[in-house]
Amino acid sequence: MNRYLKNNRAYVFMHLFVWGMLFMMPYLLSSGQNFSFPFMFEAMWIPLLLSATLFYLNYFVLVNKLLFAKKTPVFIAVNLLLVIICTAVRFILIHYIMEGPDLPAGFPAEEDRPPLKIFVYLDGLSFIIPVAFSVTLKTFERWLSTDREKKELENARLQSELEHLKYQLQPHFFFNSLNNIFALVDLSPDKAKMSILALSTLMRYLLYESNVPRIPLKKEIDFINKYIELMELRTSVNTNVKTRFETIPSGMVIAPLLLVPLIENAFKHGISASGLNPITFTLEFKSNKLIFETRNKNYPKTTADRSGSGIGLVNVRTRLELIYPDSHTFSATVHDGEFVSRLEITI
Repeated sequence: MNRYLKNNRAYVFMHLFVWGMLFMMPYLLSSGQNFSFPFMFEAMWIPLLLSATLFYLNYFVLVNKLLFAKKTPVFIAVNLLLVIICTAVRFILIHYIMEGPDLPAGFPAEEDRPPLKIFVYLDGLSFIIPVAFSVTLKTFERWLSTDREKKELENARLQSELEHLKYQLQPHFFFNSLNNIFALVDLSPDKAKMSILALSTLMRYLLYESNVPRIPLKKEIDFINKYIELMELRTSVNTNVKTRFETIPSGMVIAPLLLVPLIENAFKHGISASGLNPITFTLEFKSNKLIFETRNKNYPKTTADRSGSGIGLVNVRTRLELIYPDSHTFSATVHDGEFVSRLEITI
């Protein structure tokens, strides 16, 4: 069932319950007393009907049409008129009851009763209460609605930003992979062909399987392994890539493509034409934490190197703040010529 419909039904039930209890209260309080039905109706239930009318007239019409529309003087004037009318009706009823035949036995004699103006004064005050309560309730509901709308707009903005970041990552990944394949075309045509085939498989995952907020971690790890294989095709024998991935707990999920920029960054900055190029990727689990770490030699790109666009780590940090705002730590440091990135996510 629609949650909105459920909430509306609960809200209607709450109103019916409260007013039902109010209408039952005079009957319950008069238990054991000889109050006739006409007296109960005229002295107790009609005033409650007038109060309910004042409440719902304000709740459904006047507060929205006048008070929230910045027509406060008109709102006050209309309610004063309504209170005066209700008080006058109540005054006529009291006068009629005092003179009528349905006065309960033991009711104070006329000379012992307070002046009617006291009743008028108290009734006037009592009719202001439902007006004030309806204004308070309506204002509170409006605040809740405004707050909910703000959160919905914020969620929509965050979702839009996440989508932008994801679509930003896809062409970034695609262009970097094409750069790698381009470098292989002359050096090793066979490897270039294998790279194109591997890239088509990865792009299928990017386009058709990663368009969800969370994805099984096993699928993401399979994608990462294939991506590492693709990146290794353009490396030389001097590059030694090691992966240490623990067995993945069943049911674990993660935001898609979150780890890919870290891997891409390791290959982009960790390979040099001269010397050994060790690259290590580690994935482990401690309690409910996923820990992913990359280690590679640090060879900063020169201004002449146009591979990549430099958005990888920035993209990772931004997505982490949006998706795991209070449940992650991320660091990227260089120490003794080694670049280390470490990501911990509480999943």
